[in-house]
Amino acid sequence: MIEFCTKKRMLLLVTLLGGLTILVLIVESHWTDTSTSKPFIEAFENNSTCLAGENYEIIAECQPCTALEIASKSVGICVHSRYKEVLRCKSGETVTRSCDKVAWLEERTFWKFESLMFAFAVLSCLSVYWRENILRQRIIRKVARQLRSSA
Repeated sequence: MIEFCTKKRMLLLVTLLGGLTILVLIVESHWTDTSTSKPFIEAFENNSTCLAGENYEIIAECQPCTALEIASKSVGICVHSRYKEVLRCKSGETVTRSCDKVAWLEERTFWKFESLMFAFAVLSCLSVYWRENILRQRIIRKVARQLRSSA
């Protein structure tokens, strides 16, 4: 079935699928709610008195710890996970907890990867067209030689 598609149709289809993929990513990122409060089960720093199951509010989103915080061990969470987020418990106490991933760093890494793959795809397409032109010119020269020798 794929052999019945012209280059224009294939290019249009690939473009539409790429656009649909980007649209789905954008919609998913807007629909995903990352700021919901959930019960507190994770471990806090040793000086924390926040109770397990107590509601909390995120003051500072997950972010990487600075080199100074890691080296000086001033924030105990940074020694183990390298990422931290600051929370305010319902009791009013401010607590630091570890987190797995920083959303904006992950997103930036994703878009770097996508950009690299796009550049690779463009280079691949250009090399294919360049090779096609070389082969086409060789065929034209061969046919011209055959016509000259037969006449």
